[in-house]
Amino acid sequence: MNTVQKSLRDSAVARWSALLIVSITMFCGYFFTDVMSPLKPLLEKDLGWTSGDYGWFTSAYGWFNVFFGMLFIGGIILDKFGARIAGLLASGLMVVGASIKYWAVASEFPEGAMLLGHSKQVAFAALGFAIFGTGVEIMGITVSKILVRWFKGYEMALAMGLQVAVARIGTMLAMAAPLRIVDHFGTISSPLAFCLVLLIIGFLSYFIYIVMDKKLEASIEVEKDEASDEGFSFKDLGAIFANRGFWYIALLCVLFYSSVFPFLKYATDFFINKFAMTPEDAGDLPGLLPLGTLFLTPIFGGIYDKLGKGATMMIIGSVLLVFIHGLFAMEGLTSVPVAITLVVLLGVALSLVPSAMWPSVAKIIPEKQLGTAFSMIFWVQNWGLMGVPLLIGYVLEKYCISSEPGADVVTYNYNLPMTIFMCFGILAVVFAVLLKNADRKKGYGLELPNDKH
Repeated sequence: MNTVQKSLRDSAVARWSALLIVSITMFCGYFFTDVMSPLKPLLEKDLGWTSGDYGWFTSAYGWFNVFFGMLFIGGIILDKFGARIAGLLASGLMVVGASIKYWAVASEFPEGAMLLGHSKQVAFAALGFAIFGTGVEIMGITVSKILVRWFKGYEMALAMGLQVAVARIGTMLAMAAPLRIVDHFGTISSPLAFCLVLLIIGFLSYFIYIVMDKKLEASIEVEKDEASDEGFSFKDLGAIFANRGFWYIALLCVLFYSSVFPFLKYATDFFINKFAMTPEDAGDLPGLLPLGTLFLTPIFGGIYDKLGKGATMMIIGSVLLVFIHGLFAMEGLTSVPVAITLVVLLGVALSLVPSAMWPSVAKIIPEKQLGTAFSMIFWVQNWGLMGVPLLIGYVLEKYCISSEPGADVVTYNYNLPMTIFMCFGILAVVFAVLLKNADRKKGYGLELPNDKH
């Protein structure tokens, strides 16, 4: 009779309910993030965008996070005021940014009207995407800290893996659904309207989590946890900057994601150009990637919880990237079955690394600094999410056009962009190995299990 429930998080039902609620918000965010990816050929054909316009628009996702330090501000708000305020602010920004982006794509602007060197439509769509990107990235660090708060000492890697898996369903639908929605409603903006409705639902669902978090705060002994969490301090920045393991995992993060998510932005166009697929099939194929992660990420997270080997998993996933993009870059490789196989393997890589990487941050960084640390990692990551799509769009337009000048449809040779993605993978392997060596010397515990119960 001496067993006492310490806090609400000791209830499995409460933990997993909290996970489900915040996962809904991230699912909606991931859906909107990639909903324009399958529409690139239509944007060029019907709205007159170029690959340069598309790359610039896609890079807008990271503008405010990188240049105005919004992720740092979000991390400070998270550590100072908690996940309730930070999450509500972030999900609200997602809705505002998505609304502006939808309005821009749905509206007609005077021909030749320019802003920031691009058409007004592209510029306003980019502005909306930049505001949305600020919200979804702050939401990402908020959810990461929420899961540490509820699952530390329990199934933390499994929980993070499941959250990523649910979010990846959004990515999968973003690959497969937009062209079908356009066919049904007849307008390029209709997938954005559909996503905007989902984002509003995600925003409203977060209020349910707020109620749960208040109950957690009021539960037994949580006051002690809060007392040990001193909130943001500029001293924390110095401690994080001095942590070599932090830099290895931050650089691994930006390099790994730079070879995956920017690839997804161009994947539909890539498969149309290199493998001669129909637009619908080319949109469905990258949808296999998040479908695979739906099952594999929780499995790999569970393995990390029970058996450890987190650093080893990150090395294996990074090596897979090099192999996959190396084959995609090969001249003459146009076999659709091979393309399908490589996308499936890319899903394995995208499951291995995040399922080990995000729980490992909580082993390298003290809990009271986690919000700041996550915001800094996401800030580094946003340099890649901003710069790489811009780079790929420039490379495509400058060096990779394979159609004749004046052709009705512009076609591209994607071998050079795939080589660039492969190089990011090689660098990711380097930093994954350095991280494992640092773990051996510093004893972070990356190769040890997470679940202590």
